[in-house]
Amino acid sequence: MTASSLSFKLAVLFVIAGMAMGIGMAASQNHAIMPAHAHLNLLGWVSLFLFGIYYERRPALNVSRLALIQVALWSIGTVIMTIAVAAIHLGYQAADPIAAISSIIVLAAMLMFAYFVFRPAPVAEAGPNVRMTPAE
Repeated sequence: MTASSLSFKLAVLFVIAGMAMGIGMAASQNHAIMPAHAHLNLLGWVSLFLFGIYYERRPALNVSRLALIQVALWSIGTVIMTIAVAAIHLGYQAADPIAAISSIIVLAAMLMFAYFVFRPAPVAEAGPNVRMTPAE
């Protein structure tokens, strides 16, 4: 499995879960978990889909184990953070440290992604006569 295909598949699962959360809040008229819903949609749907596009445009990176680890770490952190944020907003303050730890997991995954973006593109990926900046 490539990092892009994993990103796209997980993004779709996250947006389905986020939409279900939104429908559940609307049906119950209880919007207490709206912050968790927002985190899930932004981190799970939008960010993962953007990662997938980036990885798809970087074939050498797309097949790397480190990129798969980044996507998995991001996804695990997102699931834990969404649950913890929902719990906090439902009055379970004991979930606060869990939200903090999961935030650090997501930050670590973003630092990994930043490394991929800012490192120079391999010559084989850019082509022998093409000079690319890291974020292109």
